[in-house]
Amino acid sequence: MIGRRFLRQALPFLSLAVVLAAIFFVQPRTMSYFGLNLMLQYAVPIALATIAQMFVITVNDLDLSIGPFVGLVGSIAATLLYDDPVLGMAALLACIAAYGAVGALIHSRNLPSIVVTLGLSFVWLGISVLILPTPGGNAPGWLKWLMAVQIPLVPFPIVAAIIIGGAVQLALMYSSFGVIARGAGGNPRALARAGWSMLWTKVAMYSLAGFFGVLSGLSLLGLTTSADAHVADRYTLYSIAGVILGGGEFIGGRVSPMGAVVGALTLALAGSFLIFLRISPDWQIGAQGAILIVVLALRAAVTLGEARR
Repeated sequence: MIGRRFLRQALPFLSLAVVLAAIFFVQPRTMSYFGLNLMLQYAVPIALATIAQMFVITVNDLDLSIGPFVGLVGSIAATLLYDDPVLGMAALLACIAAYGAVGALIHSRNLPSIVVTLGLSFVWLGISVLILPTPGGNAPGWLKWLMAVQIPLVPFPIVAAIIIGGAVQLALMYSSFGVIARGAGGNPRALARAGWSMLWTKVAMYSLAGFFGVLSGLSLLGLTTSADAHVADRYTLYSIAGVILGGGEFIGGRVSPMGAVVGALTLALAGSFLIFLRISPDWQIGAQGAILIVVLALRAAVTLGEARR
């Protein structure tokens, strides 16, 4: 029983190891500081977007707008934040507040999060196009410097991923707030009977999702140095897949922050692996979906084995 439970928790890390081993076999030159840094250069914004999605999934909701939201943040940062830092910061804070307001609306009116966030994705995209009709703008100098940091021995994306995953793991899994937040997804009625407000819990979780979405957009802009309203459209699917690859589930408040980050790294590396295999970009998203299906099938097999025992 313990062995199967350990195997289930280790699946995200095993998936990452398998993808890494396949990459090193196909392209041995990637087994270096430069190779890992190149393959994982976009892992940080994907990991941050995955954490944002994880906060929403924790309360049994689903966010279909995180990709366009990341694009909106990039558009704001490349224009307003670059030209007027005070105005730009105010706009980004307003974006986080808007996310919290969406959580309040979904809870108070008992609306399906999928429908609300799907509609919201078009709102974010429309605002992005109004701010930046064509790709362009400039990343603030401090942002480009931050995302170009070189750390000895270990590539910056790996260090950043460990810090992000570790910090959120401690906050969500070992703090009193984390217990309440996960309880909101696991047993909301019991939480309400205990005197905790489900409304404010959802507002807090959606606000955290907005905060990490802002960090994702800023980090992505620091890497690309210019913005595009459509630059992160795939991040919605990546973020959902990363949470599920990392051991999260759509119901019950069952998530793993470190696992979600590992899932994001796996998806980023899977993209590089498919490039090495010279698979067309049109087929890459399908191949990444196949990886997700395989991991889910393995998890289901392990879970079924636990149930039988």
